[in-house]
Amino acid sequence: MTSGEEWQGRVGQNWAGSHQATDRAFRGITAELVKTIDTLPGRVMLDIGCGAGELALALIRRRPDAVMTGVDISPDLIASARARAGDDARCRFAVSDVLDWQPDRAPDLLVSRHGVMFFDDPVRTFSHLHSIAAPGASLAFTCFRDLADNPWATEPSRAVGRAMSVADGYAPGPFGFRDRDWTAAMLAAAGWRDITMRRADTAFIAGEGDEAVDQATAFFARIGPAAAALAAMAPEPRADGLAALRRAVAAMNKSGRVAPAASIWVVSATR
Repeated sequence: MTSGEEWQGRVGQNWAGSHQATDRAFRGITAELVKTIDTLPGRVMLDIGCGAGELALALIRRRPDAVMTGVDISPDLIASARARAGDDARCRFAVSDVLDWQPDRAPDLLVSRHGVMFFDDPVRTFSHLHSIAAPGASLAFTCFRDLADNPWATEPSRAVGRAMSVADGYAPGPFGFRDRDWTAAMLAAAGWRDITMRRADTAFIAGEGDEAVDQATAFFARIGPAAAALAAMAPEPRADGLAALRRAVAAMNKSGRVAPAASIWVVSATR
């Protein structure tokens, strides 16, 4: 689920087709990021790895005099974002690797909700972002913290018999920026200053209401580490894996809500 080719293909298609469910899952994460963004100036905004556009559209509603560009490598996600934006001329979306993207106007507020942990060379990419940003521009993004503090990922993958692990050091993927010191040093090497990293613990809302278990089972079977494991299985073990996943999800159901914990960094910096 971490390669550019997969985001341009199957993974991007899955996220685009499930954007309402992913918006729900990331609701708490979005709220934590917006809390930080609301403290920052900026009227020419760039959303890096914008996905289906939830954050970009939320920010443009909060800043009526601003303009927003969302960039993502997935054509399916950009199609969803454009459809959601409708005819709002203040918000546009582009299919591009952000490393290749050049703005018409230098952005003074660069944001990302979990869209920046997949770069092959993070220093190079954040150096490029630094070079295209306006003087004094602000950067704010979220990323997952340690795997052990994110049962939304570990419990479904364990249920299907594929316990998660992460390699030492950086590798592109959801937990690539888990190490606070490494991430801060990487941003500093790319030229960013005044770097802060705030821990936030929230819920990853996979299902709600009377159909919470069905929703969450379908979500984890399509999105995330368990989905990747299931996709690699032959039909019979996959059926067993789905049954085990449903049992695990049912055990997470608390009063009609399947919402395992998620732990993130909310990162900010200045050009």
